[in-house]
Amino acid sequence: MDIAIAGAHGQIARRLTRLLVARGDSVRGLIRNPDHAADIRADGGDPVLCDLESAAAHEVGLAIEGADSVVFAAGAGPGSGADRKGTMDRDGAILLLEAARTAKVPGYVIVSSLGADDPPQDDDVFSVYLRAKAAADRAVIDSDRQWTVLRPGVLTDDPGTGRVRIARRVPRGPVTRDDVAAVLAAILHDHRTGGRILSLVGGEDPVDAALEAALTADPRDG
Repeated sequence: MDIAIAGAHGQIARRLTRLLVARGDSVRGLIRNPDHAADIRADGGDPVLCDLESAAAHEVGLAIEGADSVVFAAGAGPGSGADRKGTMDRDGAILLLEAARTAKVPGYVIVSSLGADDPPQDDDVFSVYLRAKAAADRAVIDSDRQWTVLRPGVLTDDPGTGRVRIARRVPRGPVTRDDVAAVLAAILHDHRTGGRILSLVGGEDPVDAALEAALTADPRDG
């Protein structure tokens, strides 16, 4: 497969790139900072300069043209203010979606967050972040792409366990970035994930078994 990852220098994205390359996939990593290109190459990916906060849709389309799927793993980051939650976490995801339509890229996987299904309405920056994620998720869900929304819980840098819980809805809890990347790799290689909202936390089941259980359950179950 040919996969394009937006936010390719992020912690989850770099893990995902290494996993996909190990599976034999081609990965192009969209980055805004040319200084990050060497890291993407070290991971086995092909760096592509593309700033989702300044590029036009047709420019992003050129960057992802020919890909089988795109992954939106970009984000403004925990230290950013409310404005960048809108310009990156919401608008960046929607721009990538528009570009995927233009470039006829069929698959679109968005890394969202637990809580985006019912975000708080106060002015706290994390609430603004969840509302930005909710708006991006809605645009993706309403699109004509082969979309998947992945909503991980609280991200940790602990070593991955390879054991997770995946369902339409799960109680809030932690999940390692290693395990999020492993689930993303599995999603990209399973066409049945199209049209699914999947929530993710650490759990007891191996990734493949947890994903299989989620995909064979009623999508309305949680």
